[in-house]
Amino acid sequence: MFFTYLRRELRRRRKAALVVASGLALGIALVIVVSSVSSGMGKAQEKVLQSLYGLGTDMTVTKAMETSEEGGERPERPRFSFDARAEGSGEEQSTDHVLVQGFQSLADSTVDKVGEQSGVADAVGGLSLQVVKVSGEFTRGRFQQDGQGGQDGGQGGPGGAEPSEGGRVQGGGADFDVNSYSVYGTDVTEPELGPLTSSRITDGRTFKASETDAKVAVVDSAHAKEKELETGDTVTVKGTKFKIIGIATAESGDAAADLYLPLKQAQTLADAKDKVTTIYVRATDSQQIDSVKSAIQKNVSGTTVTTSADLADTVSGSLSTASSLATGVGTWLSVAVLVTAFLVAGLLTSSAVSRRVREFGTLKALGWNSGRVTGQVVGEAVVHGLMGGVLGIALGLAGAYAVTAISPTLQAELGGGAGGSGGGPVGGPVGGPGREAAAKTLEVALTAPVGLTTVALAVGLAVAGGLVAGAFGGWRASRLRPADALRRVA
Repeated sequence: MFFTYLRRELRRRRKAALVVASGLALGIALVIVVSSVSSGMGKAQEKVLQSLYGLGTDMTVTKAMETSEEGGERPERPRFSFDARAEGSGEEQSTDHVLVQGFQSLADSTVDKVGEQSGVADAVGGLSLQVVKVSGEFTRGRFQQDGQGGQDGGQGGPGGAEPSEGGRVQGGGADFDVNSYSVYGTDVTEPELGPLTSSRITDGRTFKASETDAKVAVVDSAHAKEKELETGDTVTVKGTKFKIIGIATAESGDAAADLYLPLKQAQTLADAKDKVTTIYVRATDSQQIDSVKSAIQKNVSGTTVTTSADLADTVSGSLSTASSLATGVGTWLSVAVLVTAFLVAGLLTSSAVSRRVREFGTLKALGWNSGRVTGQVVGEAVVHGLMGGVLGIALGLAGAYAVTAISPTLQAELGGGAGGSGGGPVGGPVGGPGREAAAKTLEVALTAPVGLTTVALAVGLAVAGGLVAGAFGGWRASRLRPADALRRVA
């Protein structure tokens, strides 16, 4: 009897049912679109952080910032020395200076100490370096006496004598080129942790666990293209030749470094034996990252711990703006539309009950109690809500698909100061490869994935909307008395 009456009443009031369902559908569709876009923002942010941290990394540990007081010891700055030869003018000279990023490093014993902390699943150290290469040549000048043609003499050039009275030196000088690139020393025995894991080997191979002190290198694809390097070639750093065994391509954003070397080789190049700049940490439980961070800060002195959440807070640019709109304005707009849709659905249902006074009064006169009449009204409202849910899910999926199809490009900028320790060399960033990528602008494509949780939320909202509308109408229907119907019939 319930379902028969329900089906008949829904057929009779198709227009009213469509109005109620449409209002709920708009609110539900907006919730789906906002939720899916917010999820897309999260995934875009994960891509940015992944390019900084590496896969599986929950936090990094770097040396705490040291404030240099006036008169205190200051870090050594790069110095370049060249011979000013009297003979051999025009001979090219070059020198490499290998600097630890940020001039801050930790003892590699700190890696073991961090790994012993409660909640730490794995910890691995790495050394981030900046190589500054200066190359060029001196050109000897030509001494010319007043009123006479120039004559080669060895004067005025590097190492030459002072010009005599009545003459001058023309030409000569120096032409030097300064080139810098980043090098990262990776622990080849821990291939699953560190910034190299955010890149994919597109040619050759990665390091073997046995190559802890081998003269081999993996080159980032962008750097390889710029320098015209291929697998099998060699690169020279500070007079040491390394064989390129692989080309790595960053999965998202910029690569962590231009060149990757075994950690021991990087330490030798930088005269930083048993030193690391960054410790990459994986927690046993992603829900306990904050407690692991606190434990490391408490038990490992002189360090700064930076989690992915800390870096996420530094994200700016259009990605941050869009994320704020989706999570802030979008969420409140969705709530406002939903509340409005629920209220409209309830008022329309209540209004429909007022027009059905005769019907419900007659049913009560025939023996229907208030609970049965209320249940009938609530049942109709829930069906309206489910209809709105189906329509809203369809509209929401269409909106999310449109966003994914368009895939607008967003820019993400990350400040290099999070957990840093001062400025790096040659304007470089601090704390390892992650800090270097953080100083650059990354572009990510926005998608709007719709998960089962979002669909389940939409169904729940549809049922909730029907119940709210039914509550309005049911309350109104429960107050009707058979005498009202008889009075209106008369």
